Amino acid sequence: MLDYEKEAAGYDASRGGEPRARAAADTVLGMVPADAARLLDVGCGTATVTRRIVAARPDLQVIGADLAHGMARRAAARLPGRIVLADARRLPFPDGTFDAVISVWLLHLMPDATDARRVVAECARVLRPGGVYVTTVDKAAAHDVGSDIDAVLAARPRRPARDAAETVAAHAAEHGLRPAGQAAFPGLGQGRSPRGTIADLRRGWFTLLTPGDPRTERFAAGLARLPDQDRPRPDPRFTVRAFTRPRTG
Repeated sequence: MLDYEKEAAGYDASRGGEPRARAAADTVLGMVPADAARLLDVGCGTATVTRRIVAARPDLQVIGADLAHGMARRAAARLPGRIVLADARRLPFPDGTFDAVISVWLLHLMPDATDARRVVAECARVLRPGGVYVTTVDKAAAHDVGSDIDAVLAARPRRPARDAAETVAAHAAEHGLRPAGQAAFPGLGQGRSPRGTIADLRRGWFTLLTPGDPRTERFAAGLARLPDQDRPRPDPRFTVRAFTRPRTG
């Protein structure tokens, strides 16, 4: 698991920067009702996506929440007065506070399945009837684009995806949310190169391959034999799911 306090300084540049943030914000906003008045961005990170939502929808009262102090500090510098330090598993808001709740690239980071379930439960709890929850799903799978890099890494150990689409849908249903749509967007600038993937392996980005593990070095050696070491392979394509809390009465 990465330390997001340390990651904060270089987070934007290492995650596709502004092009990816723009694509994410545009797609998420396309699933937020036009009459929404209050939106919560859970796990907002450095607010690269959040600030684009604010700029595109000045009618929305937008709040961002993140647990990592480093991330929240950077987010608050971009959106003063709109960022709170909060655990997504215990959101500090009353039931039914928001017309829309989003979580972009958050669920896959949860330590275990119970934590992911708690995040979805909290997002559902603070959503008003008729509101929409929008979240990314299947993030790890999005990076498998059928490239030679993916072929080398095919045998790597993997943990069960906390954000598997079917799992997230089941969590949502358990808390009264119904499917309300699906969309996708490209992870612009995030196509992997062999040399960059080797660096990511050695930094611990692949959860079950820790720095210094002999298996990590075997995969790194396989990547080092690939041609065009600095040529990015195709960009990933991220999937977004929307869920709504039905109106009652």
